[in-house]
Amino acid sequence: MHTLRHPGNRISTVTRIFRALAFGLLLASLTIATARSQTNQAVQFTQQVVDVPTRPGVTQRFLYLVPQHPVATVILFAGGQGGLQISTEGEFMGGGGNFLVRSRQLFVEHGLAVAVVDAPSDRQSFPFLGGFRQTSQHVEDMKAVMAWLRQQQMAQSAISVWLIGTSRGTQSAAFIATQLDRTNGGPDGLVLTSTILHENKGGRAVPDMQLQGLRIPVLVVHHEQDGCKLCAFSDIPRLMDALSAVSQKELISVRGGTSQGDPCEARAYHGYNGIEQDVVTRIADWITASVGRKQ
Repeated sequence: MHTLRHPGNRISTVTRIFRALAFGLLLASLTIATARSQTNQAVQFTQQVVDVPTRPGVTQRFLYLVPQHPVATVILFAGGQGGLQISTEGEFMGGGGNFLVRSRQLFVEHGLAVAVVDAPSDRQSFPFLGGFRQTSQHVEDMKAVMAWLRQQQMAQSAISVWLIGTSRGTQSAAFIATQLDRTNGGPDGLVLTSTILHENKGGRAVPDMQLQGLRIPVLVVHHEQDGCKLCAFSDIPRLMDALSAVSQKELISVRGGTSQGDPCEARAYHGYNGIEQDVVTRIADWITASVGRKQ
């Protein structure tokens, strides 16, 4: 018996082991859990660890959380090296404090199915996703994940799949969106939080990618007090200019919270420390409104 702990609520979980399904898939550790929303109403969701075969000999693992009636699905890309090292029980050996990772259940409370992606099986040691985020292999892995997610929701209307990245995760999300349009299995929308606006390790910052080719909704979320030199709010106009061809876009700027430690880490303003609920609510509301406009 495995137990999940939620704030103020001890929840029993039931683990079931599945055999390989479509795509030669391994589903490990299905859990039924309950979260408490801001209105203190119980929100039930299932949780499982999924390994999707992608490239030859490679699988892509992610933690998949699904509320009873999802309105859309979001794929969350953590920052840093991206090596979450998700166990078969759904525990994080690394990156658990990342803004998106620690806020995953907040997205579920707003009716969104959530996939928290790890580094692929052939990148499970340092530097994990370092030097890999802007490669065709990364795109291929995520295309397989999006196909799997859409297959799970075929019986429902919630087949809209969005990419959400934070910090270096924005380089993954943005690059994949520029390489795959919707007709080729790409995302339905893109959310960039604490975007990498300048680069110091090679590769490209997000504004230097081919964003002018995007034809999907794009939401930019940024903390006005972000102290990370690669993500200064004063450089946001460079990103918005690069998105000038996108018809549906918006910038949400936020203030407040608490900044602790390294200004580029998850407990600083960079990681929306102390204002997670507000930031996730605004992101989820924007996605929900966008999905509603398409229906």
